[in-house]
Amino acid sequence: MKRFPTAAVLVAAAALSACSTLAGEGYGYSSYAPVNVRRVNVGNGNMSVVPPRPWNRHRAILFDDIPAVEDWTLNGPLLDGITFITGLKSGRFMVRQRRTTDQQVPKFRADMTPPEIAAMLESLYRVRGGAVDFRTISIQPRQFLGTNGFQFDYEHLDSDELWRKGRVVGAVIGGQLYLAMYDAARSHYYDAALPDFEAIVASARLRRP
Repeated sequence: MKRFPTAAVLVAAAALSACSTLAGEGYGYSSYAPVNVRRVNVGNGNMSVVPPRPWNRHRAILFDDIPAVEDWTLNGPLLDGITFITGLKSGRFMVRQRRTTDQQVPKFRADMTPPEIAAMLESLYRVRGGAVDFRTISIQPRQFLGTNGFQFDYEHLDSDELWRKGRVVGAVIGGQLYLAMYDAARSHYYDAALPDFEAIVASARLRRP
C-alpha cells in the first residue's frame, strides 16, 4: 500500500483522507498489525488505551513516523481511522513539512486555547489533507486524561467527493498536546465506530513515571 504525505487522520491528494498517515512525508509502503482487546501503549508510549474490539495499527516501513503520533483503522483508511497524539511538545509540528512549502500547518504552542488548536487542525486538513470544504460543528469543554480538556466536532469534503466527519478529544498537559482524533466516512461508518472511539477515549491513561 502506498503511503501518502498527509495529515490525524489524513491521506493525501485524490483518494485517501481518513486519519491513517498523519506523520509522514513522501511515498513509501506501510503495514498493519492487529491491536487486540487489552491495554496498549500508543504513540511514544506516554498514553495507553483499551480498544473494545480488535483494531488495526498502521505502521510505516520506509519512513520514520513522528514518535508522538500513531494511527489505527477498523475498516481501512478510506473508511475510518483514529489518530493518537501523545505528548507533542510546544514548538513542534504535528506533521513533517518542508520549510520551503508555501502553505504551512502551524506549530503547536503550549498556550494555545481549544479554538486555536481546532484552527490548527482545520489547517491540517485543508493544507495537507486536501479538504475542499471544512465545517466546524462544535467546540466544547470535556474531561480527558483526568484534566480539563476539550471536544472538537467537524466534517469535511475531500477531493474524492466524499464527506467525512470527525471528533477530536484532547488536552494540554504539562505543556504538551494529547489528542485522540476520530475521522470516518460520514455515511454509516462514522456512527458505526463512534462507540469504539468513545470507549477508547474513556479508557485513556497517562503513563506514570
